[in-house]
Amino acid sequence: MTIENPQPNWRYTRTARWLHWILAALIITLLALGWYMMTVEHEPGADTLFNLHKSLGLAVLVLVALRIVWRFGHPVAPLPDDVPAWQKKLATATEWGLYLCMAAMPLAGYLGASHQKHPPLFFGLATPVWTQPNHDVAEQFFDIHSLIAWPLVALIVLHVAGALKHVLIDKDKVFTRMSFGTDKIEP
Repeated sequence: MTIENPQPNWRYTRTARWLHWILAALIITLLALGWYMMTVEHEPGADTLFNLHKSLGLAVLVLVALRIVWRFGHPVAPLPDDVPAWQKKLATATEWGLYLCMAAMPLAGYLGASHQKHPPLFFGLATPVWTQPNHDVAEQFFDIHSLIAWPLVALIVLHVAGALKHVLIDKDKVFTRMSFGTDKIEP
């Protein structure tokens, strides 16, 4: 596909692309770390993994908020006209589902950790104490946190499958909207 005379914002901004790929790496790391932590939960040294998970999760929460604010202030051009309407709708639903899960999952984790005896640390720095310890409330938030992992993984798989489809099957320039290649549009 050749995009002729594209709109000036045919690609995501460089900031949006950096946020996308940093979040992608952090979220995949957090999902893998989270599942691994559950297998070593009561082993020596598990606290280090839990603290790392909480710190990275808080970083994701901040970066997702920044990404959403950035996205609203920097709209990107719509997908090309030759992308079928159903694919555009699916892409939009997937994108907003990802935003919802990316915000809700670390928020639920933070709220759960905030109701523990020791509030979460952010890379060793104390976070504000604003709740009383409550094991039952903490567990409810951790259950929500764990449940969100499944739709998040499904949405990530769908998102990656769509990106691969554009690169390998359609061989169009849709993927370049989020890549770090040249900003030029080539046929």
